[in-house]
Amino acid sequence: MPRPLKFDRSKKLFEIAQKHLVGGVDSPVRAFKGVGGSPLFFVRGKGPYLIDADGNRYIDLVGSWGPLILGQVDTGVLNAVKRALRKGFTFGAPSPLETELAILVKKAYPSIDKVRFVSSGTEATFSAIRLARAATAKKRIIKFDGCYHGHGDSLLVAAGSGPATLGLPDSPGVPEEIASLTLSLPYNDLGAVETAFSKFTDIAAVIVEPIAGNMGLVPPQPGFLQGLRELTRKHNSILIFDEVMTGFRVAFGGTQELYGIKPDLTTLGKILGGGMPVGAYGGKEELMAQIAPEGPVYQAGTLSGNPVAMAAGIATLKRLNDKKIYDDLEEAAAFVEEGIKRAVQKTGIEAVFQRVGSMATLFFSKNPVKNYSEAKECDRKRFAKFFWAMAQRGVYLPPSQYESWFFSTALKRDHLKKIVKSAGESLEEINRAS
Repeated sequence: MPRPLKFDRSKKLFEIAQKHLVGGVDSPVRAFKGVGGSPLFFVRGKGPYLIDADGNRYIDLVGSWGPLILGQVDTGVLNAVKRALRKGFTFGAPSPLETELAILVKKAYPSIDKVRFVSSGTEATFSAIRLARAATAKKRIIKFDGCYHGHGDSLLVAAGSGPATLGLPDSPGVPEEIASLTLSLPYNDLGAVETAFSKFTDIAAVIVEPIAGNMGLVPPQPGFLQGLRELTRKHNSILIFDEVMTGFRVAFGGTQELYGIKPDLTTLGKILGGGMPVGAYGGKEELMAQIAPEGPVYQAGTLSGNPVAMAAGIATLKRLNDKKIYDDLEEAAAFVEEGIKRAVQKTGIEAVFQRVGSMATLFFSKNPVKNYSEAKECDRKRFAKFFWAMAQRGVYLPPSQYESWFFSTALKRDHLKKIVKSAGESLEEINRAS
């Protein structure tokens, strides 16, 4: 057992924060309801590390929930941001950087002819839904249980991620009239989608995390995404891939590159901003032409395309346009996967490690997890013990069983070995306490 870390300063900061911030946080999962105890407050990051207010250092497997694929405070991205800041924080007017980033996005995603930048993934998804409804003149949408697409009203139905961590039902404040237009179906169940299309003729869109990351990492079963593509074409519905999390993460061209499927609309975020708040949605020219000012579907944003965020995104995507980076990430994540699987086998604990590229989750489950219902059956109490055991060993995981781990290029072999060693010791600790 390592020498126990102290979290006194973080605890005090949380006490103060609760007097001034709702729940003491600005995003619910940060409150640590999924693992218990007080949240860790961080004051600095560098490369593969996060440093908390008590001076404890952790290997970072959260990466700000995915954006920091190059690690904390990457020098290239930092320098690009500094150069942009010297010229102006925001113009509220066009700048050449928007076009430069759009060209990089189109290079990665052949399904995108035109792109619209926004400031968050949530903005991207609800804007894409609005466009789909306008383009089809239909009202209903299909989403999947456990897939989180931001906190837009139409999308907070069986939304996984934060709501699941907190044990919340579908969000109050969403009118029944709006919620009734969202059909939430089991992930990886193509038959349920076929049934929905046979019952309803007014389905405007199917929105999906093509690799789910908000119920923990759950990959699509063979044929699932292909089936969605065929069904949406057959029924004149829009297929939306929510690649806010997977975009530029599982491959430079995201899930679309891995599986060779082109949706009608794609939403992006996270890595796209290189650590700055950026989202985007895009698709074929005739579809995107319906967005104002070219068409009647209105959407706007004062800080959309701001030069600082665009500069961070450009610097990040230029670095990522190199297959070797993804080969190295695959090798690193596979090393951790193999090591943790060995530890699971050695201890006999019921746990399953699921991974696609540099995204992964250790589920405390006897069997592989294929959907939200199975994710909810996992032993969350055991995960909470694992989280704190890893934290005591200097490895910071997402504080929820329902969130994905994220690997970065800043993780070198020594860091990876420590992750595996810490996981093995943590599993043994849990096993002894059982």
